Amino acid sequence: GRPPVTNLYSSAVFIGWGAAGLGLLLNLFFRHGIGTIVATAAAFLSLGIANHLAADGDTFIVLQAVLDTQFWLATHVTCITFGYMTTYVAGFLGFMYLLLGLGTPLLTRDLARDLNKATYGVLCFSIFFSFVGTVLGGLWADDSWGRFWGWDPKENGALMIVLWNALVLHARWGKLIQERGLAILTLVGNLSVSWSWFGVNELGIGLHAYGFREGMVRNLLLVALVHFVIIAAGLIPQRYWLCNLARKTTNRGATV
Repeated sequence: GRPPVTNLYSSAVFIGWGAAGLGLLLNLFFRHGIGTIVATAAAFLSLGIANHLAADGDTFIVLQAVLDTQFWLATHVTCITFGYMTTYVAGFLGFMYLLLGLGTPLLTRDLARDLNKATYGVLCFSIFFSFVGTVLGGLWADDSWGRFWGWDPKENGALMIVLWNALVLHARWGKLIQERGLAILTLVGNLSVSWSWFGVNELGIGLHAYGFREGMVRNLLLVALVHFVIIAAGLIPQRYWLCNLARKTTNRGATV
């Protein structure tokens, strides 16, 4: 058998299972049910995406000749897919931070700190898998096509993920961003993964254009629009966030 990452459908299922497993693992390190929410959301979203991809045709398509190799599928493709998965999970944790802070009084200081730590930890795994997967992809390209790097759209997408995650981590290490900044930037990371995973296939060019899908451009634009709306909402001054307003009300009541 081959690793379950041979086409868009199987990679969606693989990412769903991986994200759900990572969510359950987070429960071992963080309270508040953070991991349970991640696992539930991952299962729901991945099943929806996989069902949409399956509706376009047979999920057991003939494997592309260049993909017909056990070693590179098990190393490069699996690493890259783990990079996608962990970047998405980091983005979802950032979304949780913004949602709970903006729209509910539930974002306590302890929960905010745990979400920030979880996001940072997952992002570290993300850049590791993305970088290793990209290097392995270059070695595979050299083996198959005689060149390590050719600025192919898919290669550029993989590089974009690595560079963006590196930028976010360095911004955090340099204290250029705090909790909210990390949450917002990880959502931008989701867009880079969506483009690399699905978008480059729509260009119809390059050596990696294996999966053109009807209507994918519309779906990608919708995903981008939703992310931009969330990011814009996250830029609202934090003094107007419901969690902070509720905290002020509680403190005022305690002093009366």
